[in-house]
Amino acid sequence: MEFVANREIVLPALNKVIGVVERRQTLPILGNLLVVAREGRVTLTGTDLEVEVKTSFEADIQQEGETTVPARKLVDICRNLSEGSEVRLRVKDERCVVTSGRGRFTLGLLPAADFPTMDLEEGGFDFQVQESQLKRLLDKTAFAMAQQDVRYYLNGLLLELHSTVLIAVATDGHRLAKFVTPLDLTLDSDRQVIVPNKTVMELKRQLGNADDLVSIRLGERSLRVVIGAMTMTSKLVDGRYPEYERVIPSNIGRTATVEKDALKRALSRTSILSNEKYRGVRLSFDPGTLKLLAHNPEQEEAEEEIEMDYDGEPISIGFNVAYLMDVLGVIDESSVIIHFQDANGSSIWRGVGVESETFVVMPMRL
Repeated sequence: MEFVANREIVLPALNKVIGVVERRQTLPILGNLLVVAREGRVTLTGTDLEVEVKTSFEADIQQEGETTVPARKLVDICRNLSEGSEVRLRVKDERCVVTSGRGRFTLGLLPAADFPTMDLEEGGFDFQVQESQLKRLLDKTAFAMAQQDVRYYLNGLLLELHSTVLIAVATDGHRLAKFVTPLDLTLDSDRQVIVPNKTVMELKRQLGNADDLVSIRLGERSLRVVIGAMTMTSKLVDGRYPEYERVIPSNIGRTATVEKDALKRALSRTSILSNEKYRGVRLSFDPGTLKLLAHNPEQEEAEEEIEMDYDGEPISIGFNVAYLMDVLGVIDESSVIIHFQDANGSSIWRGVGVESETFVVMPMRL
């Protein structure tokens, strides 16, 4: 196998597939990329057995063939080459030789026949969504996913398909994010799938803000997403997601409105003196004023006050400051509306005038 291509073509393609390659692998070949050169195109594939990413680019194919090469070493070599340089990759005597200018790099390889690929599941439901629309859906919700929870179904994002809307929900048991986007789907019945955490984060990395259409196929056990020349195939989380609507409080009689950036700055300053382990901050709602209070075991204390539109009874609620900062970080509007009932119940946070997003934050005892 031998091909020649420009670095500015090769490197972006490598960057698309490198994200799924783990630094520590159970099988040596999972640290490699499958490289296939055929019919004027080079196809790169990376996998960790749970998610697979494949992309291709045009190249001058001088000898067709396939092999697997060390992923991160190849990426690091191409990244450090001069801009605009030509890259030649050649397999010779069971070694992979990368040359560019006066540089020559000889890499080990493993047989392409040993590389595990994910089969395309037969059947499934196909639909399309705008790239920017899907990115917004994930950006609004992915932060609330659990990381390594024993409740494995929380280590992912729920996608709920209805005939007129696509809903994404994520929760780690302490906060919940829900976002609804309109989408015309021809469905016989509603569908639910749980997309793994790593797949969601890799999709977020790959998606841009273009209006191009992304093709998605939902199977019983797998998901396939096609974005331009990139194809991502992922297993789905096998489990039943909790009834999230029960977590969203309905009996909420108090409402406060506050300027988002002012609250973010006040939280950042106040949290400096919060408990480093629990990161707690107390929000005291008084008519016209929001007071923030934090303290730590060293008996240090921080206190801030900002203006707020609120005319209810005084109430004080403890929150994890990191959860609030995550929510404020994905709200686009300049003002935030907070719905709550008492100090012991969950609160709902939204951008003012935006009903498509729902962020639920549980209180913490301080």
